[in-house]
Amino acid sequence: MIPTPPKAEVRLQGIGVSPGIGIGPAERVGKALEEPEHLTIERGEVESERERLNEAIVATRDQILQLQEEISAEEGENHSAIFDAHLLILEDSSILNEVLRIVETQRKSIDWAYYSVSKRYIDSLRKIADPYLRERAVDIEDVAKRLLRNLRRGAGEEIDDGVRPSQPGTSILLAHDLTPSDTVGLDRTRIRGFATELGSSTSHTAIMARSLNIPAVVALHDMPEDFPAGDTVLVDGYHGLVILNPSPATLAEYDAVIERERTVLTDLEPLRHEDTRTADGRKITLSANIEFIEELDGIISLGAEGVGLYRTEFFYLSRPELRDEENQMANYRKVAEATHPHGVIVRTLDIGGDKLLPELFEDPEPNPFLGWRGIRLSLDQPAEFRVQLRAILRASAFAKIRLMFPFISTLGELRGAKACLESAKDELRSAGIAFDEKIEIGAMIEIPSAVLIADHLAKEVDFFSIGSNDLIQYTTAVDRVNDRVAHLYQPAHPAVIAMIRETVEAAHRNGIWCGICGEVASDLSLAPVWVGLGVDELSVGAAQLLRMRRALSRLDSATCRTLAEGLRACGTSDEVKEASLAIARAAYPELLL
Repeated sequence: MIPTPPKAEVRLQGIGVSPGIGIGPAERVGKALEEPEHLTIERGEVESERERLNEAIVATRDQILQLQEEISAEEGENHSAIFDAHLLILEDSSILNEVLRIVETQRKSIDWAYYSVSKRYIDSLRKIADPYLRERAVDIEDVAKRLLRNLRRGAGEEIDDGVRPSQPGTSILLAHDLTPSDTVGLDRTRIRGFATELGSSTSHTAIMARSLNIPAVVALHDMPEDFPAGDTVLVDGYHGLVILNPSPATLAEYDAVIERERTVLTDLEPLRHEDTRTADGRKITLSANIEFIEELDGIISLGAEGVGLYRTEFFYLSRPELRDEENQMANYRKVAEATHPHGVIVRTLDIGGDKLLPELFEDPEPNPFLGWRGIRLSLDQPAEFRVQLRAILRASAFAKIRLMFPFISTLGELRGAKACLESAKDELRSAGIAFDEKIEIGAMIEIPSAVLIADHLAKEVDFFSIGSNDLIQYTTAVDRVNDRVAHLYQPAHPAVIAMIRETVEAAHRNGIWCGICGEVASDLSLAPVWVGLGVDELSVGAAQLLRMRRALSRLDSATCRTLAEGLRACGTSDEVKEASLAIARAAYPELLL
């Protein structure tokens, strides 16, 4: 018998959303929303179909509440709050009214009507450029899938609930997508990781994967449809890599990585509540970026020194009822109290660019990244802006909050934003509502024009925070969501380094501190550069908190300053990275996976 040749190794690049490495046999999971039969009903059956819908809604609500209670008991209320959105979607009158209209006027079964309306909403959201809105399609799909199953159960069908992998033993799930309910329902004793064709790092599913410590990779657009169940898959959540049929050499390489990572994580545990200081004793604040309140437990347990960037767009990009002053105030207060005594930096609304608010952007802008976004939009919507400012101010009465304005390009914009803030303060004073009269104000530096007038801006604020994602984009003229020029999006470009250097120096010349809150703050290979440039604060992703704390503790400020001076002679990104990486490798080689 001729032996079967080994299958070729295939590497797929996606986005790593939950760190870790999982290896096991593949288990395929189909698309979550199954199309029901296209049935027509008689006029006399309309009322019974309405009753079936009501019963399915009650059953679905009970299931979501039960799931929420289980998650709250196991993982904490912050994680269970994800399902508040599902309860609102379930009873959304616009969806339910349209479903009933189809049943009554077109004589379609309730199953088909609910499926067709939900599918249209899901498909529409997935076509939107904004990644946050695209991810909300998953929440609608989650609710629709559950309700359709309850409709089928009500009709007497035997059905399978949720993602119930059928393969015995441990496995890696490969799916078109996984909903938050699917993710929570995974058997963590046997699921070693998952990979999906859809998804992003801001999805609720990604948040749940991180909280449950399941290695995960999303946005795998080239996953082969015919990849057989049972074949070996490796999920590398650190690098966003999925390897189909890994070779013996690859498996041996990753076995070493897993063992090394296990040792590193054990070694990092004592750092959870240590101060962040360089080897020569210089204090650097190490905080965390968050977008959802569900992320709080994770960053607090890892010893984050507050939240260095709280993105508030979700109030506006999900449900309108979240935008009111009371909801916003309660949310900001919760984050501030949870991060006491360090506090939170709340960035005011940064809509625009790739985050489009439907009612404000009915007509697409020709170049949204250079258009109506950030502080520009807020200043053009002063009443709405003051609602958010009042909410932030009111929350500041209970715990430490700093306020930060995004996308500042002119001194006039900053002064206009401060004038709106003073107006909000006056409104609260008149109403006898308490707030922190000395609340600190910051400006995000993410546009080259802001860097070049940084000395003027610094005289108006208490701190700078460098939004490196946009600063890189605008300095290098590279659209960071355009795959065709992705290779030119270079965080270590000498011009970007020069921009950050000038911003930090301008801040210090004027007696204020300067941090970095973009993705480069988490880059361990560039940590020597940030120390050398004199950055005062780094706000990083949760997964990098302990690693960055260890890295900074191994770096000597004088050595890093020498590096930073030497970078003036570098003309390419590769030269900058090489120089920085040499110091990083010497200081903390075990952290550089």
